This record gives sequence, structure tokens and C-alpha cells, in this order.
Amino acid sequence: MKMYHLRKSRHIFRHILKLYRRKRKHLSENQQGEVVAALNELQEHILEKDRSSASQAAHRAAELTTLHLKKSPFERVRDFVIGLAFALLVAVLIRTMWFELYEIPTGSMRPTLSEGDRLVVSKTNFGVNIPLKRGHFFFEPSLILRNGTFVFTGAGMDIHDVDTMYFYLFPGKKQFVKRLLGKPGDILYFYGGKIYGIDKDGNDITSSLNPSELSRIDHVPYIYLNGKMQLPPKATGGIYAPVTLKQMNLPVAQLTLGANHKVIGDMLPPFKGAIEDYYDLWGFNDYGMARLLTAKEVQSYTNIPLSQVGSAPLYLEIIHHPTVKYPKIERDPMGRLVPGVGTTSSLLPLSEEHLKTLMSHLYTARFVVKNGKVHRYGSTFSPASPSLEGVPDGTYEFYYGKGYQIRFGGVVTSLPKNHPLYQFTPERIQTLYNLGIEWMKYYAPYTKDQYLLPSRYVYYREGDLYAMGAPLLKKDDPTLIQFIQQEYLRQEAAPSYRPHIPFDDPGPPLTKEGSINAALLQKKGITIPAKQYMALGDNYAMSADSRDFGFVPQENIRGAPDFIFWPPGSRFGPVLQAHYPFFNSPRFAVWVLAFIGFGAYYLWHRKRYKLPQKIE
Repeated sequence: MKMYHLRKSRHIFRHILKLYRRKRKHLSENQQGEVVAALNELQEHILEKDRSSASQAAHRAAELTTLHLKKSPFERVRDFVIGLAFALLVAVLIRTMWFELYEIPTGSMRPTLSEGDRLVVSKTNFGVNIPLKRGHFFFEPSLILRNGTFVFTGAGMDIHDVDTMYFYLFPGKKQFVKRLLGKPGDILYFYGGKIYGIDKDGNDITSSLNPSELSRIDHVPYIYLNGKMQLPPKATGGIYAPVTLKQMNLPVAQLTLGANHKVIGDMLPPFKGAIEDYYDLWGFNDYGMARLLTAKEVQSYTNIPLSQVGSAPLYLEIIHHPTVKYPKIERDPMGRLVPGVGTTSSLLPLSEEHLKTLMSHLYTARFVVKNGKVHRYGSTFSPASPSLEGVPDGTYEFYYGKGYQIRFGGVVTSLPKNHPLYQFTPERIQTLYNLGIEWMKYYAPYTKDQYLLPSRYVYYREGDLYAMGAPLLKKDDPTLIQFIQQEYLRQEAAPSYRPHIPFDDPGPPLTKEGSINAALLQKKGITIPAKQYMALGDNYAMSADSRDFGFVPQENIRGAPDFIFWPPGSRFGPVLQAHYPFFNSPRFAVWVLAFIGFGAYYLWHRKRYKLPQKIE
């Protein structure tokens, strides 16, 4: 017979006492007497701390339990259901009102948060949440900080594939982690990967939007040049029109069909009359989407003669200045003819040194290589999967020009400098740049006015041309100087019905004195509505955020990440963000409620089971 420790004997005593109190009304007087005698004997030995005698008494009491207190199948099922329901209730209350463990599914917040990171999310940073629905018992807007990360539910928002299941039982909505950049009343403007802004009182908030500790994190004002397109259910004359174009999920422009299927574009209120064209929206004119082309592809897919730009290993085609004044008809990925914004295409020759600079700044999505084929992490291989010949099987990513291999558990290790992924050839650089985000051949160059462009963006900052968050060409680079000169020559030679708009630096939204140009922001900036917030991903090339689904309603905010506890490495520890105060009124209220709840349970349990017990 196994000898129990006193703790085990005490646990058996409490368990049998609980069963006896529940079933004693169904026992005969003799059965009650046997059980009471066994329990009293066991209790006596436990109080005397006689381990051997207590163990023997526990075994005898357990035998009586199987004879007189055995649960029926119904009772076992009932107790299981009640226990499960209670556990779920406690779990739901803790996860929605106190804290939650969270795993990052995508790379939209890299480098701050990466795929597979596990973190602790506090639900008490801003208010006291209502469980299982949007809204709060209490919410304090002043606790929300610009450039803090926050968690919100997609319930009631225009987000694709937002449904999920909690505990594999309850239907719910997915939660998202983004960086909070705009508060109610803020007016924001994008330039050079940075955000300039004024608050609802007209105060300059640019410094709080661009803190030094986040200097390597840039932001881009759009995901696609057309934005989110709202199409009619049926085509007219083979063309789906009219089309409403949305940016920040706001209707900003409309494209309709006129006589002879001519596309007519116009801005929508409140933008109509306030700005000149679509590219004037909150800083679009400083940004362009880009892809690398070979000389042969330049001849096939652009209207720019190579004689204008000279010989180079590769060329950077920049598609910029989306316009509704000069729209076009294009074929979308589903083969439908749709009106779209007109664009201007510019070509920049890149020398080998420029390509090395580009390689030194390279970042990609996390990707998987197997047998020379590649797919984006989280997806699967398909006929559209591109090739990376000579690269060993594994999971990889690039950030800031450095290659990493992702090992078991999400542990990240640096690649050696002689790894095949670092192979420097124009072909390899073109593949990594053009396909390194989507990892699908549909984004490789194959036509003029291509609808699917790789999520690669370029922009000017103080005269320098940036790509992937770092300068590609400095303002005094002869190649850039010549490029800008050619841009204005092309503007002079272009026909009036299809003007060429030079891709030049429009400059930051500042006055001559260097202060924020509030008048410009009020005219061309984006205003955050009341009780709504702008959420952007740190990895703008891979993030579905407010640029797609619009502003986050205050009632959707659930909390904020506090601490990354896996995997070990550079990100382990507090999340890189504005510092939320640890002590606040919502946290104090939830902790007090938790203390009262657990304290009341402890006192009840102690009173009911503390030895000695009077057993009747």
C-alpha cells in the first residue's frame, strides 16, 4: 500500500468530505456513520501530523468512497460540464478584462513584433472592457499614447476574414496588434516615411509621431494606388463602372463612364474642391511604387527609350502621382475591365554600387525554400511560386540587409556571409526586390501598366531618394540629379491629354521658418474623427491596417502588448513603444476586483475546509 504524504492525505480528506456533504441525504444511517467515522479518524491523524496513520486512514476512507459515495454517470457528466463552464467563465473574464497571452501570426509589425512571437497583452491599459463584446465599463482616452502599440477587435469593422473561434467553441472576431499613430481630432500628413501632424487644438505633434527610438520605422500613406475599389455588381458595356475609390476606407474619388466609354474621374466631398487631384491626398505626391526591370523589360514594358536613361545593370521603374483627372481602363487580377487612376512612370538607372546599396537595405517577408521553390511563410506552394536556385531548404527572412534563418520555435539566427542567399547578381537582386514581399510570380514584370505591383515603395526625404527605409541615392548623386532633370524635360515634351508629372521632392509640410504648416495640413491632411484612432503596422509593405480598413472605433480597443516572452533574442522583453504608465485607474479597478474575487473564494474555501471540521 502506497504511503501518502500529509498533503495528499489532506487533499483526500477534503475531496471525500465534499462528496459526503453532497450525497449524505441519499445515504442510510449506517452508511453515514461509517463515512463520518472514517473522516474523523483521518482528520485526527492529519491534525496529529502522523503521516503513517493518516495514510492508512486515507486508504480506508477512499475504499468507503467507492462503496457509498461513488458518482453516477450523470453526476460525472454534470460535474464535468459545471467545472468546464466555470473554467471557461474565469478564462473569459481574465482574457477580456485582465491579461491575455497572444501569438503574432504575421509580419505586419516587424521588426517590433515578428511571426510567432508570444507576448503578454494587458487589457487594463486604457479602460475596463465589457467581456465578449465591444465597449467598456470605463474608458480613459488620456491614457492612449501616440506611437504606443495597442490591441483591438475587428468586430463591426470592414476587415476581410475577421471571424474566428475562441476555445474552439464560441464564435468571435479576430484581434489585431498595430501601432497607434492618430488620436481623435489629429490632422496627419505623410512625408519622407514620417508623419507630420497637429492635434485638435492645433499643437504640433510631429515629435511625438516620430520619436528617436523608432527612427528605423517608416510609414507610407497607401497600400495600393487605387486603394480599395467598390465595384458595381454588373458590368456596363463590359466595364465595371462606376467605381468608388477608398483610401483609409474613406470614399475619396469616383470613376464613371462617359461617352464612348471614356473614363471620367472626380474627387468626392469633402475632398472635392479642397485639393487639386487624387495625388494631393495627405502626401501621396512624395511616394511611388517601384519595381526593378532589365533593359529588355524596359523596352517591352515602358514607353521610355533606353537612350534617355543610358546603360545600367537594372532600372528602377517608379509608378507615382495617381490621378483621377487622367484615369485609365485596366484589367484587374480577376480579368475584369475596371476604371483606375492614371499614373506616371519614371525610370531610374541603377549602377552596381546602387544595387549593392539596395541589397544592404533589403527586407523581405518571411519565406520558405524547399527544393529551390519559394513561398511566403503562412501560405503554401503553388504554380505561382518563384525559384531560388542553390538556396538550401529552410525558412528565412531579410531585415536591414541582413539574412536570418528561422529555426524551431521561431528562434532566429544570422546567416553566414557566404550563404547562397547573399549571392550578388542582378538576377538575384531583382528576384529578392520584386518578389520578396509577396513571393508570387504574378508580381514579376510582365506587362505595361501592370495592375499587380510589388509592395515596394520609394519616397524623398530632404532631397534623398529612399527605398526600403534607407537612402538609395543621395541628393548630390549625379544619377539622381540627371534623373530629376530628365523628369522635367519629359514634362515639357508630354502631350496635354497625358501629362508627365515629375517625380521630385515636394518637401516637408513646413513653413519657410521651419514650423509646421498648419494651413497645408488642414487642406490636404487626413483628419481623425471623434472617438476613432489610426492604426498602422510597423512593416508598411506587409500590413493591412487603417489604410485598408479605416480608423479603429474607440469601443474596439481592448488593451496593449506589454512583454515579449518568446522567442529569446533581441526582441525579448518590453515592447518597443511609447511608455504606458503601470499605475492607472482601470488597472487599479481590475486588480481590486480580482483581489476581492480571489479573496472571497479563499475565505469561503478556508471556512468550509479548514481543519478541524465538524462532520455530522
